[in-house]
Amino acid sequence: MTQRVALYLQDKHDIRYELEIAKYAEDRGFSEIWQADTRLARDCIVMMSALLTVTKKMRFGSGVLPIWTRNPAVIAASWSTMWELGGKYDDKGRVMLGLGAWWEPIASRVGVDRRSPLKAMRENVEAIRQLFTMQEVSYEGEFVHLDRVKLDVAFGDTSPRDIPIYIGATGDKMLEMAGQLCDGVVLNYVVSVDYIKKAVALVEKGAQKAGKTLVDVDRPELLVCCLSDKDPGAAMAEGKKLVAYYLATEPHIMKASGVDDELLEKVQAIMSWPATEEDYIRASKVIPDEVVRELMAVGTSQECRAKVRQYVDAGVTCPILYPMMDDIKPVVDAFADGF
Repeated sequence: MTQRVALYLQDKHDIRYELEIAKYAEDRGFSEIWQADTRLARDCIVMMSALLTVTKKMRFGSGVLPIWTRNPAVIAASWSTMWELGGKYDDKGRVMLGLGAWWEPIASRVGVDRRSPLKAMRENVEAIRQLFTMQEVSYEGEFVHLDRVKLDVAFGDTSPRDIPIYIGATGDKMLEMAGQLCDGVVLNYVVSVDYIKKAVALVEKGAQKAGKTLVDVDRPELLVCCLSDKDPGAAMAEGKKLVAYYLATEPHIMKASGVDDELLEKVQAIMSWPATEEDYIRASKVIPDEVVRELMAVGTSQECRAKVRQYVDAGVTCPILYPMMDDIKPVVDAFADGF
């Protein structure tokens, strides 16, 4: 496999099944898995650690860890621990750190004030990067305060941690900052190909500010894949439910892809939060098929491969496929031999 391809795991599937799928995907040539941590469902550190123990060469990233939930020094220590756990493959560490600014309504409901997210993100990235050098760090910002702190490894490997840092970005300013500060950007899912083209241009603009080129910034993208050769209609139905969720809870992502306000209002009038399965089904009925096809890979293997190729052609370096059907193996099989 020449084109990098990854899986995105959230909480759709049983954990033990996901561990088996990780081994299967590794055998089929998938390069990495990105584990979600954006909802109060599964903790990415626990899942990444488990996945590292059942694989030998795959890499694992958080897609993405909210910066408000852990102190940057604790984040650095957690990733340093996973770096040790995973060892190296092809002379590279097997973990990646993806950071995000979280979203509403969940943040305010747990008492988090997401003020100045750009500044908070910058401070976290800068501080964590310094901590990964294994040197003592002092950092005084508005959100991050470190007073002579270091990763205090007394008996193990004290060499610098080669852990790339990514920002999960959707908005223009965050995309540009990711290109400027980070090793990569995790581009969002349920977005159009046209949105990705604009996002990549903003990442490039940020990279140039730091004296880099676009090639220097990795650009994986979460990409929903509702695939079924046996029942493409069921795949479309599953895709509609996810679009309904995003229309209701993260309308900024939908607006970035040009979804009209009338559809947003229709779905938001139906959906509650947390949403029930009945909410998803009711909301799905007002979502046109063409909206779903614009925002994800849906349908047969051939249709999904063609759609994913459009995102790669738009500037995505690694599609991170989010399998929405109960069986993940057809997605792995469909993409294992290229597309």
